[in-house]
Amino acid sequence: MRTAPTILHLDMDAFYASAEQAAKPSLRGKAVVVGGVGPRGVVATASYEARRFGVHSAMPTGQARRLAPNAAFLVPRFHLYREISEQVMALLRALSPLVEPLSLDEAFVDLEAGEVAWDAASAEAVGVRLRADIRRVTGLTGSVGLAASKMLAKIASEEAKPNGLVLIPPGTERALLGPRSVRILPGVGPATGDHLRRAGILTVAEIAEAGEDELVRLLGKSHGAHLYAMALAHDDRPVVAERDSKSVSVEDTYDVDIHDRVRVRMEVRRLAERCVERLRGAGRSGRTVVLKVRRYDFSTLTRSETLRGPTDDPAVVREAAARLLEAVDTTGGVRLLGVGVSGLADYTQEDLFAQAAHAAEEAEAEAEAEGAAGAAEVEGAGEAVGVSGGSEAGGGPVGGAAGDAQEAAGGEAADPVEPAPRRWLPGHDVRHAEFGPGWVQGSGLGRVTVRFETPYSRVPGRVRTFLVDDPDLEVGEPLPLVEPLKEASAEPG
Repeated sequence: MRTAPTILHLDMDAFYASAEQAAKPSLRGKAVVVGGVGPRGVVATASYEARRFGVHSAMPTGQARRLAPNAAFLVPRFHLYREISEQVMALLRALSPLVEPLSLDEAFVDLEAGEVAWDAASAEAVGVRLRADIRRVTGLTGSVGLAASKMLAKIASEEAKPNGLVLIPPGTERALLGPRSVRILPGVGPATGDHLRRAGILTVAEIAEAGEDELVRLLGKSHGAHLYAMALAHDDRPVVAERDSKSVSVEDTYDVDIHDRVRVRMEVRRLAERCVERLRGAGRSGRTVVLKVRRYDFSTLTRSETLRGPTDDPAVVREAAARLLEAVDTTGGVRLLGVGVSGLADYTQEDLFAQAAHAAEEAEAEAEAEGAAGAAEVEGAGEAVGVSGGSEAGGGPVGGAAGDAQEAAGGEAADPVEPAPRRWLPGHDVRHAEFGPGWVQGSGLGRVTVRFETPYSRVPGRVRTFLVDDPDLEVGEPLPLVEPLKEASAEPG
């Protein structure tokens, strides 16, 4: 391990939800939930205001609605989040050539490799400056942890949340970790914690006292040995630059073992989409899809499938992960699921069959969503609440007009097909010819309610309701969260 706290871990605070609050003045200080708004939706991020009601990521949206019925439920705007992420990662790469992104909003940085920090004082100064730069460039806040290892830097950033900085001085790690709950260590979720509790192990110090052999007996060779090393604060993993990554993966540990096979399939689907999001964010593709399943008894199974060529198509990865899941017995319960892609490349080889399947899948989803939208209530001028009938996959309104087909023989026009009404996703950007930019507050019964405001509005904007096919209403583009500086006037004074 290092002798100076020169490994930095940055974690943006409630990233998606904070971005939405910054973009929408009417939601600042309010409970905001970002994720799928349909009946099978899952929470991606909840604002700190929503978390006070018990809402958290990976929770079914239906449960989140019951806990926080007055929250704003919004469909993610990943194009905006990626733009903000690129700004943040550029700030990190200005500090060091060794930046290891973990997701759009989280990364490790080796400050020593960038020669910007060599001791505690210089590392802390870098962290303070970084947080100020992130706020200036993006308008958002991030929490920073500084330590001599990746594990401790991540623990420090968690301690710093929200909007703080924590530095763990080298030499104090064992004393800091010892009295803490075993849950503070990476890889210890509710099920592992309960397993250790039944063995009389409640704190990190008690893990160290139990010894490696006992941990291996309780949790298995790999998991037990890893946990014992973490308890001793032994973590020599280097910060690995993104270009050196050999795989991209995401995984979730669940508070309660999942027994419902349908829920397991939903989780694998969601993880596959998150994995592809990271894959695309890195500008990479891959040819091997990997599924990881940790069952109720802590046994971990890994299954993989190698495709005909590299891809970054979410449909291809979802389908491969689903096929792999069919070969895994989950009847006893699942406590962890993960989806990864390896065999990375800098190009993609499109799978036309997968694309066709993807198009059919999207069409089916559109039909289901349209039926749900008809039963949705129209939101009035109150606080923004997303409508459950919205689609989770689209990026704006969907039009379904058929062309004027001509009969080949007689030339007569076929019976005209009524164009499907456009649908608008809660939280997404729109622009009106008269009222300017705004965002969808809710939709249903052939109408869409829009709040007209921008990130630079001083007060919450006005709310108006339109027909979903209003010709003056169109899809809009996200505005920067920080207002661009106006150029100085060229006219002489």
